[in-house]
Amino acid sequence: LMKLSSVKYLTTEGVKNVWVNRLMSLASIGVLVACMVIIGLAVLISENVNLAVGNLEKQNVVMAYMKDYNWALYSEKETGDTASEDAQQPDQNGIKQSDYFIHNEQEAMALCEEIEKIPNVASVTFVSSEEGLETVKGSMLEGQEEYFSFLNEENPMSCAAKITMTDMSLFDQTVNKIKELEGIDAIQSQSDLAETIAAIKNGIGVAGFWIIGILMLISLVIVSNTIRVTMYNRKLEISIMKAVGATDAFVRLPFVVEGMLIGVISALIAEGLLYFCYRVATETIVSTLRTEDIVKFGDMAWILLGIFVGIGILAGIIGSLFMISKYLRRE
Repeated sequence: LMKLSSVKYLTTEGVKNVWVNRLMSLASIGVLVACMVIIGLAVLISENVNLAVGNLEKQNVVMAYMKDYNWALYSEKETGDTASEDAQQPDQNGIKQSDYFIHNEQEAMALCEEIEKIPNVASVTFVSSEEGLETVKGSMLEGQEEYFSFLNEENPMSCAAKITMTDMSLFDQTVNKIKELEGIDAIQSQSDLAETIAAIKNGIGVAGFWIIGILMLISLVIVSNTIRVTMYNRKLEISIMKAVGATDAFVRLPFVVEGMLIGVISALIAEGLLYFCYRVATETIVSTLRTEDIVKFGDMAWILLGIFVGIGILAGIIGSLFMISKYLRRE
């Protein structure tokens, strides 16, 4: 194992290398900062789009209408077709209890609990026929409600379950499972919006992966080139160290330290620059669109710093080890 004094000496040498080759180091830091800022912007844009998509998902509810008394009264179906219940007397509207499945609120709530057990269902809220009618009235244009005043005396709405889902990519499968439940008549949904939401999420994920991957490769190339310049400037010194029996690890360490230091400095500068850019952008968006529905930089600051430092250190280690190992094999 290498002595502590040797590690200290070699670490100091690595730090000195950054200063000795300061022009190349500055160029590398500049490119790395640019890569990290673009990666940071990609992450922040992705988070903001996910927030917006999440709000869309909350609005994209599914209404599952139940087979209750109003369904039996107003639906176009023949009633009284259950032979075992023929002894029942129909009411003044000609409806028997066997003609519908949901007879009271307790049965409706029990059906809601059955829906909630279906995988991918996030929440289920019972909506009475009265609440459903009020929602319909609220969606009418001003002055339109007076034309439908008869609804105050006769409510044709069936009770329903208001459903939200966890994963919109499983929208159709979930809707089909809800339809299979006894007691569900019809389902009202925006399947096109669900498909759009799923496509947006997938597109952002794929784009983010490729952006980060390409910029990581650029970072590795930049750090490798910086290490290559330092290595050729010190090739005589490296040859002498190898001639007197220095191990490969002893030769590598200063270059690894140099690469890591460049990466960490780049990470800190990128964090500060990204904060400034994002703050200006969000202030403009808030004042223009008058919305506060934006991811705060403070919520992502430590995550982004961790990503930047990780990228910087990884690029420094891999880039320096690759170049010096290639040189040492030739030697």
